[in-house]
Amino acid sequence: MSSASARTRPNRRINSIQSSERVALSRAGSASRSRTKVPSFNDAYTFALRVAYLHHLLQPRAKRKQYVPAPKPLIARKTVMIGELMQDFSLVKDTSKAKFPHGFMSPLEKRLQGVLIGTERLPGYNDAAVKRTFAEAYTAFTEQGFRKRMDKERRVEDLVLIFYSNATKALQKGKGPDDDSWKLLVDRHVAMFVRLISNTLKDNGNDKDRPELMSRLSTLEKKLLTNDQDLFIDKSNSAGGTTIEVVAPLSLDVKDMPMVQTVAKIFDLRSSQVQSDIDANKKVWTEEAALTDLKAYQHCLDSNTKRTLRSDDFDLEEGYQFWRKAEIPDLSHMMADILQARPELVKSSTGSNKPLPPVQSQSASAEEQAYAELSKSISSPVDGNSFYAFDQPVDMSGLSLQEENPGRLFLEESTYTFTPPEPRAFYRLILLHAMTFDQVHAQESLDGSALLSRASMDLITELSIRWRVPQFTKLVLFLDVAAQKFLDQEIGLEELDTAFEFVKSPPPEPKRTHTPSHNLGLSSIDQRHWTVQDFANYRQILSNLHDGLLRDLYDLLQHCYDKKPPSPGQVLALLELHIYSDPSFFQGDEEAESYRSQLAEGLRGKAAAVYRGYLEAEVPQNQENWEFYHVVQLGKGVVKLCNTIQKRYRKNPEVMGVNPLTILVETMFPSFENDAHDLIQRILQVAQSKDLDVPLQDGFDLYKELVEIRRIHQAALPNKPFAFHIEDVLADFVWRWIRKVDETIVGIVDGAINEDKFEITSEHSERPGADEERHTSSVVDIFRMYNETADQIFKLEWDNDVQYAKFMTALSKSFEVGLARYSEILDQRFNKEMDRLSPAQEAAAAQTKQEKWMQLAKDAWNNKEKIEPFQFYAQSFVKLNNIEYAIQQLDTLEKMMNVDACADVLAKVTPPREKQRRPNKYVFTIKIVEAEDLKACDPNGTSDPYVVLGDEYQKRLAKTRIVMRNLNPRWDESVDITVPGPLMIIATVWDWDTFGDHDYVGRTNLKLDPAHFSDYMPREYWLNLDTQGRLLLRVSMEGERDDIQFYFGKAFRLLKRTERDMTRLITDKLSQYINICLSQEALKHLMSRGGISVSSVTSLWKNRQSVIASQPVTALEKENALRPLFQYFNDNFEVMKRTLTDASMVMVMTRLWKEVLLAIEGLLVPPLSDKPSIQKPLSQAELDTVFQWLELLFAFFHSRDEETGEVDGVPADVLKSPKYHELQTLNFFYFDTTDNLIRTSERMASATAQRAQQQRNRLSAPASLGPSFGGLLGTTSMKRAKSIMMSRNLGTMRKAKEEKRKEAQADPSDDMILRILRMRPEAAPYIRDRSRQKERLAAAAAAEMIVRQSLTQGGPRFGANNLPRR
Repeated sequence: MSSASARTRPNRRINSIQSSERVALSRAGSASRSRTKVPSFNDAYTFALRVAYLHHLLQPRAKRKQYVPAPKPLIARKTVMIGELMQDFSLVKDTSKAKFPHGFMSPLEKRLQGVLIGTERLPGYNDAAVKRTFAEAYTAFTEQGFRKRMDKERRVEDLVLIFYSNATKALQKGKGPDDDSWKLLVDRHVAMFVRLISNTLKDNGNDKDRPELMSRLSTLEKKLLTNDQDLFIDKSNSAGGTTIEVVAPLSLDVKDMPMVQTVAKIFDLRSSQVQSDIDANKKVWTEEAALTDLKAYQHCLDSNTKRTLRSDDFDLEEGYQFWRKAEIPDLSHMMADILQARPELVKSSTGSNKPLPPVQSQSASAEEQAYAELSKSISSPVDGNSFYAFDQPVDMSGLSLQEENPGRLFLEESTYTFTPPEPRAFYRLILLHAMTFDQVHAQESLDGSALLSRASMDLITELSIRWRVPQFTKLVLFLDVAAQKFLDQEIGLEELDTAFEFVKSPPPEPKRTHTPSHNLGLSSIDQRHWTVQDFANYRQILSNLHDGLLRDLYDLLQHCYDKKPPSPGQVLALLELHIYSDPSFFQGDEEAESYRSQLAEGLRGKAAAVYRGYLEAEVPQNQENWEFYHVVQLGKGVVKLCNTIQKRYRKNPEVMGVNPLTILVETMFPSFENDAHDLIQRILQVAQSKDLDVPLQDGFDLYKELVEIRRIHQAALPNKPFAFHIEDVLADFVWRWIRKVDETIVGIVDGAINEDKFEITSEHSERPGADEERHTSSVVDIFRMYNETADQIFKLEWDNDVQYAKFMTALSKSFEVGLARYSEILDQRFNKEMDRLSPAQEAAAAQTKQEKWMQLAKDAWNNKEKIEPFQFYAQSFVKLNNIEYAIQQLDTLEKMMNVDACADVLAKVTPPREKQRRPNKYVFTIKIVEAEDLKACDPNGTSDPYVVLGDEYQKRLAKTRIVMRNLNPRWDESVDITVPGPLMIIATVWDWDTFGDHDYVGRTNLKLDPAHFSDYMPREYWLNLDTQGRLLLRVSMEGERDDIQFYFGKAFRLLKRTERDMTRLITDKLSQYINICLSQEALKHLMSRGGISVSSVTSLWKNRQSVIASQPVTALEKENALRPLFQYFNDNFEVMKRTLTDASMVMVMTRLWKEVLLAIEGLLVPPLSDKPSIQKPLSQAELDTVFQWLELLFAFFHSRDEETGEVDGVPADVLKSPKYHELQTLNFFYFDTTDNLIRTSERMASATAQRAQQQRNRLSAPASLGPSFGGLLGTTSMKRAKSIMMSRNLGTMRKAKEEKRKEAQADPSDDMILRILRMRPEAAPYIRDRSRQKERLAAAAAAEMIVRQSLTQGGPRFGANNLPRR
């Protein structure tokens, strides 16, 4: 294609699209065609009927069986002259298509050999006469000279004539001169040889590329069988006759013409009317007329007349040449079909038609030369006696009827018999009628197109072939008709999609179409080869369909907000697959934008209408009846619709550049938000005017719904704020709910406790329950309520961090109140159960005083051997389990509420002045540590002291446990007291008696003034009793504050303290026997070989003289001495393990281990004090025994399996506490000299003082004196420990405990040295000097603290007792 032609192509295309007039002008000489009228109904019917009738005429003839009577005496018949038969071959040009293919003689010889040996599959070849004839011919064929000539010439007539000659020779042998019967057999055998040639060509696949040769062979065979009917005669019938196969005569009845019946159905005509039309025109509608039409069409094609497509009809010359080149072989094949059906037309064409010379065009072609030669041969018939007159091959494309000097005007104005004047228009009209008929009669089976039945498709295909409608024109017209029906709403989207698929990939057509272009789709045909009219029509079709589909899409999307909207998927798929993807389609940006604007505006109107419908349906007209429920339902409707639209358009959010969800949100949400705000305000106003509260659940439901709407709003409209702040409007509902929880939480706790029987219910009664089964319903119900309460706010997903943190803080305060109540009640019940009298004590309580003394003396004299274990209640252990479970659950709740994050949020928004504001309440933590030199109230010279703490209003605040037979008891029990200002507390020490009233020991008091604790550091006070002795209290203060960490810390510390107190009460029941087994008397008795038992311990009451062992005590004796204690432990542990959890059991054992360490410590050294002790140091043997006892007790409590290595008791790192390490180090100093001990003590005290000087940031404690040597010989300052804030969760508590352990190990103390020195009278002056030194250091530390506080607060402000005041 030249560059000039390429440049002209797009211009002509554009012109053809813009104006039909310009299309007409671009086609030179085609004005008359463009003005052609639309074909009439009758004309369309007539030409469709002609083609259908012609199709019937050209169908292969059917064959049938026919009975032939018994043969009569042979009658002489005229034989066929082979010269006359071979004249047909002389009319054919000598072309390669009329000759045998190369190498054909070899397969033919093989077939001949098969005939001779009897393996030929065709019928009739096994006859002996046939084999003799073929044998004679085979000999001639294999002659070397003849074989070479045949391989070179490959002409049919040579082969047939040689066979004829040899057949005559073979059949004439043995016959008389008057016997002519063999002459008929010659014709028959030659016919059989021709059939064998045809079958060999077919088997080798040469029949398709040599149709002319096959046609001539078939004609020759039929003429040879004129007197013999067929080659094969069925001899199986009776002697009376035979059955032969004959060609059925052609039926001209409509009922035998399927395509004619299709035409009648399409045009709604009766078969009788169609039959009459055929009968009236059958002499005109002949095969000869069809052949004449093809010849005339070929003349017009060569002459470039208006009766065919011309170069002007194509945009490029290349397209025209491509089309013209494809037409020539198609015409040849069509002529061959006609001649194959009517072979006689070849001969008849020579006499019945007047030869006309072809119209010469400016460029003569090889085909035109062939026409002239063929005309010449036809006008000069050959001689009948010449067998080799034909030397031209059969070329059906060369067949032509010629007229002397016909002009171009003659060809253009001549009419066709079977082709209408405007094939394109007729084809479209008939296609329209066919498609309409098949739609009406849709019950008939349709082919793959789903628009045309198979019969209609066959008719349309036949019309396009007969009328020479190009494939691209045929498909464009098909799509044009389908588009018209779609736009007229006669077919739907599926049928339109099928039409597009049909034109892109048409189904295969009948085998009679010989070129691949007849099966190509539009996408496979180069548009450069299309006509201008077809291209313009195709683009117009796409444009019209595009407009129609957009209209349908608009109508469909107007229902997109309905519950069950029609899907626009098919429309979008059609647009995407068939319109936009087609390069022939073009749409301007302005048109696309205009459609988007119209579609968006329509959706906005629809969204507004849908919202108005929701508003009218959900909200009553009367404002007095408005409720939050109506707002919630309205919001749910909006959210549900948005979620539905989001899911519906999840894969394709935008449709034609428009997002239905965004438009819905943009339209509905602002209206809903404004309406919702107005509705809420009005509902609250009405409720307030009626003094009613809106239900809390309604407020929560409304918040959840509004939050969901806001989430969608923010996702769809990120740049547009929500209409109002939801949290500010609805925060009051959360506060109301929290106040309700706070009011009812104590009652809920009391109810849970009252419903709880504190009994373990295990699924397996035969064995103890698992740990998770060893707590009861009360604690489970309480924390279930806590979790549900917190979860109520979690589910709200409150979107205001400050408000959320305040909610959590208020809830934590309520939780702390509830846990305080729970701990208080459980502690009271636990104390009551643990302080109960045993059955023997109850019986003794009923005795008189004289009977009591007599029973006491009797028991002492009888030496009761065994002390029975305390009868613990299972309910008591369950209460301890519940406290342990509550600690674990509270820690989980603390993490779930994210306490630290809430505290950080509030800390950031709290003003600095508010942070410095003085608390309204204060929490004092009072620890009752120990007492010294108490008054002895029992006959045995000891007391059983306990302390009761009360206030100045005689309100009981706390009560400690009872320490049996001890004048220097240690309690280490704490209590929290919340006060708004100064408060006087009174501590009273009582002696517990089994019988009668408890004895008074002494009383003291202490004023708790927040002004004295403004530094929030702990202080120790030795308070002298009004009778004898003194009491050590350790007091610390924290400001009560509204802080979530504070409330959790308070709850944790309270639970841990309750747990510790319960554990201590349990171990106190066992510590009495521990102190007996690990006492000085038991040690002396063991060393005297007396062993250790209750009777031996009791005997010490009678005889306290020490017995010196004559021989050392063995290790086994030392171990046996502890067996009663181990057995006592095992008896009690067995009871505990059935009820306590593993964690609680380890906790009790750990506490017992502390009691054991204290008992061991009491054996080794006296308590720490500033006075000399009367206790004597142990000997080396006694010291070794004590340390061996310590090792045995360590192994017992550790309980490690020797085989598996599994530890069942207390972990080793817990057993190796600081006290344990102190006892281990005691062995290094125990027998050292006094001077060395004093020097070591001074060195350690000096190092401690230096460390205190380096850590000036620590505030010192007031001067005090006490056994802990925070008062006597300890450091000069005290570190703040165990505050509420440090107890806010298990993590902080473990961290503080670990730091305390590390500090104790890293800061060595000389306490043990001082306790050893107490047993040495010569060290008394040094102990007094250390006491004065401690007082001076404490005073200096206090003065330094006052100066530092004065500098930081802008000057000293002194109150009572010279303590700094805030």
